[in-house]
Amino acid sequence: MQQDNKTMRILIAGFGGQGVLFLGKLIAHAGVLLGKHVTWLPSYGPEMRGGTANCAVILSSEPIGSPIVHEMDVLIAMNLPSLLAYQSRVRPGGVIFYDSSLIHESPAREDVCCIPLPATRLATEQGLEGLGNMILLGAFLKERMPLNESQIKSVLSQVVPAHKQQLLTSNLCAISLGLGAENVSCAQEPKREAMRHPLRAG
Repeated sequence: MQQDNKTMRILIAGFGGQGVLFLGKLIAHAGVLLGKHVTWLPSYGPEMRGGTANCAVILSSEPIGSPIVHEMDVLIAMNLPSLLAYQSRVRPGGVIFYDSSLIHESPAREDVCCIPLPATRLATEQGLEGLGNMILLGAFLKERMPLNESQIKSVLSQVVPAHKQQLLTSNLCAISLGLGAENVSCAQEPKREAMRHPLRAG
């Protein structure tokens, strides 16, 4: 975890049905796997009527006093309303991951790292429709929370319901798309939609 203060505050936001809460659960379980203190706080509200659904996750090497995230180190924005609503709350030096298939404007921040990834389009092109959230997860893991393949499979097996275990392979494929995205790095200015072919998940 690339955080000097040993705590990473993450907000995932998008429309209801985009897998926002599931993505948050996976990050939370990954934190547990790495021995972190973890909180996961979903927000239910008007998302079913077209508003934003969001989920706050905190990972820390120390006990966490409150699960509420007022300012975040990482924002994963899955639609334009979410980006507009929360980008101002990202801490300077933080990271904004966003789905550039659905968000056609860049964040209005120059003091954070912005990583665009056309997650929805890539998922559709690869026959993984509905798994744009997993592509964004792969990019997040690559940049902020490196896990090996065995660890990723372990986290997925814990979160995916037993009656849906057949979906593990497609989820792994989608995550590999995010992991394989070129220029997903805050060490350099990311290109808007650079991508190479993913590794096959096994």
